[in-house]
Amino acid sequence: MVRNGWRPELVALDIDGTLLVPDHDLGFSAEQVTEPVRDAVHAVVGAGVHVVLASGRAPLSMAGLADRLRLTQAVAERDGDRLWVVASNGSVVFRHAPIEVVHEVTFDASDAVRAILAEVPGAAVAVEEHGIGYRVNREFPPGELDGEMILADIEHMIADPVSRVIIRDPDSTSEDFQHLARKLGLQGTNYFIGWTAWLDLAPDGVTKASGLQLVCDKLGVDAARVLAIGDGRNDIELLRWAGRGVAMGQAPESVKEAADDVAAPVDQDGAAEELRRWFG
Repeated sequence: MVRNGWRPELVALDIDGTLLVPDHDLGFSAEQVTEPVRDAVHAVVGAGVHVVLASGRAPLSMAGLADRLRLTQAVAERDGDRLWVVASNGSVVFRHAPIEVVHEVTFDASDAVRAILAEVPGAAVAVEEHGIGYRVNREFPPGELDGEMILADIEHMIADPVSRVIIRDPDSTSEDFQHLARKLGLQGTNYFIGWTAWLDLAPDGVTKASGLQLVCDKLGVDAARVLAIGDGRNDIELLRWAGRGVAMGQAPESVKEAADDVAAPVDQDGAAEELRRWFG
């Protein structure tokens, strides 16, 4: 549907809290997509419009979700092409299936990780291993990481440049991590704080928006023609960048303020509601 002369040419979708309903007791999302949301996403593909998943998740996790959503298959059947995916908060852009990393930005996270562990010595740290899982200094709570967890020494984990680091402390809160990030400054890195005590470290200047811009450049789509939907603080830059940015109803106020509009909460299929506005 065209509204006031505007119609999305690309739809960028966050995953957790947008396509998937989070379990606030367990601290992670259920891996099921409701039928209305799945049907709405497939309606976008059926209309010939690009769909790009954009998340803080690692490539392996995002590829698995795309397969379960049958999005990989739908894109291949439509035009024989492969799905574009923005992973690791913009640090990794890949095609699927199979996974082919098209773009990756890495950084030296060693100083930031050491500074955080000096303040929170019991925190769990994870570094992505593409296609495998994560190297971790200790086990994460069950269900929070996809793929294999490989125990490793922290100094070995941060010796080389990485695309993303996860810091997790079940004994802290999201507000504790916000205070910690402001206190430390975390020079030379970008950071995103989840709705639990979860801190993502990324290369400075890298966001979901920068990853989506690369995809748009490849596809010849102007950012002004992008519809983006998300719910987290790591979606703020994306919602501001897109021609139409929509925050989920349960999003923090800072995310809603960055958006052009606010949809219903994820547990009321807000993403499906927004997509049906354009792809009936």
